[in-house]
Amino acid sequence: MSAHIHPRSPQPTAGGVDFKLPWWGVVLPAIAFFVLLALVIGSGDTHAVSGDGTLTHLVDRIHESLSH
Repeated sequence: MSAHIHPRSPQPTAGGVDFKLPWWGVVLPAIAFFVLLALVIGSGDTHAVSGDGTLTHLVDRIHESLSH
């Protein structure tokens, strides 16, 4: 029994999959990224309640490197 061969479409695709992304699919993640980045940068003045402060030290180093 032979397999059926599907004919090719008359219009070849030029470069891959064609789909449209809605505007909010790009804008909302970008806004969320910048809000979280602002929270991380702004938290440099706060101190951890407990722990050795490794995360605070890391945030401070990132803040210093971004400000230069």
